[in-house]
Amino acid sequence: MSYELIFDIIGKSSKIIRIIVPWALLFSKKSRVIADIYGGQEAMESGAKMKVVVLGAGVIGVTSAWYLAKAGHEVTVIDRQPAAALETSFANAGEISPGYSSPWAAPGIPVKALKWMFMEHAPLIIQPKLDWTRLSWMARMLMNCTSEAYAVNKSRMVRLAEYSRDCLMELRAETSISYDERTQGTLQLFRTEKQVAAAEKDIAVLKADGVPFEVLDAEACVAAEPGLASARDKIAGGLRLPGDETGDCFKFTQSLAEMAKALGVTFRHGVGIDGLEVDLGRVVAARTSEGRVTADAFVVALGSYSSKLVSPFGIKLPVYPVKGYSITVPVVDEARAPVSTVMDETHKIAITRLGDRIRVGGMAEIAGFDMSLSPKRQATLTHSVEDLFGGAGDQSRAQFWCGLRPMTPDGTPVVGRSPIANLFLNTGHGTLGWTMAAGSGRVLADIVSGRRAGIESEDL
Repeated sequence: MSYELIFDIIGKSSKIIRIIVPWALLFSKKSRVIADIYGGQEAMESGAKMKVVVLGAGVIGVTSAWYLAKAGHEVTVIDRQPAAALETSFANAGEISPGYSSPWAAPGIPVKALKWMFMEHAPLIIQPKLDWTRLSWMARMLMNCTSEAYAVNKSRMVRLAEYSRDCLMELRAETSISYDERTQGTLQLFRTEKQVAAAEKDIAVLKADGVPFEVLDAEACVAAEPGLASARDKIAGGLRLPGDETGDCFKFTQSLAEMAKALGVTFRHGVGIDGLEVDLGRVVAARTSEGRVTADAFVVALGSYSSKLVSPFGIKLPVYPVKGYSITVPVVDEARAPVSTVMDETHKIAITRLGDRIRVGGMAEIAGFDMSLSPKRQATLTHSVEDLFGGAGDQSRAQFWCGLRPMTPDGTPVVGRSPIANLFLNTGHGTLGWTMAAGSGRVLADIVSGRRAGIESEDL
């Protein structure tokens, strides 16, 4: 359905210019919303310096602020938490894996989901609740579970993720930022021959996108990750991506926030975001617990809470919270510990080395905004890591955590313009916020600044 938004822009000369901006909330073939706006405005011409407010101080919000500040804008970040990265960015799986950037909506997932319901250590859990928003989101996800949709969605995700990895490498070289990073690749571990065969569709996409990869047998998997030696008989094969990285997202975000402050970025922590004020087709202010905050442009980087903020203005973001869990345990046996990241394909769990710790993260629980910690989920994480790297970490000192991943039905994030002239979106990264953060922040800053982004971004 197309609409016409008519608004006035008052220029510096005080001359009132009438601009008619056609816009559409467009859905892809598989019901994913893509919003765009045509035309322009004085404040957002290429090279113009603006006052920009970023809503959200997770890794997506902070990287957006960093690149906006690097572009010369005056940036303020607002977040309800007392510091950066205290919600979904706090204890994620720690993997930066462009090649494994795959949508959950994939061929065979509907059948697998039914089987998972009866598994003791299920990777997907759906809590029963009559919720139209949830049902609608799940229906869209199911519509994306085709080979055609999967190939298109994965290609878009890999494109952004590869670009993001390159941006992160540049940022690291520029700033010498440290976050328990390792650049030793990631290993997707298959426990069955069926999983090995199913990986062919991913390999085809990797080939098409020029992503380096290695197909490994069980012995080669152990050679890449010596800690797997005791689990040799449980391994059917693996897919290794040597270009992938690992690192602590929380440490990265906190450090980058400090560096952003040195560039002049203002962080307003402990400030609740109550809503937006829109007049004549533009956001004029953000309503917060400390009053109105005005700016030339606004960026929504609120993860799963983004949809609620923009829905009053007819923007229906297909972003829904999907809870993920992690445990972090100290390494007690170096020889048995992972070197980098190992993806346990059976349980959809990532096991990552972060300095002297092991981070075990995964699962997808559809339970709305519930943040309770389930002992059953901790048991699944513990089972996966102990089954593959038994005795490597001290489970008695495990730190258990959960966070809400902002997921879209097709897996691709929403990065760019909204139908409101000076409102921009950077959300919906799902399980890949850490992987896609740097690239998404840079693309967003380019779009806000009126520059051409470094990659194709019209379909994001």
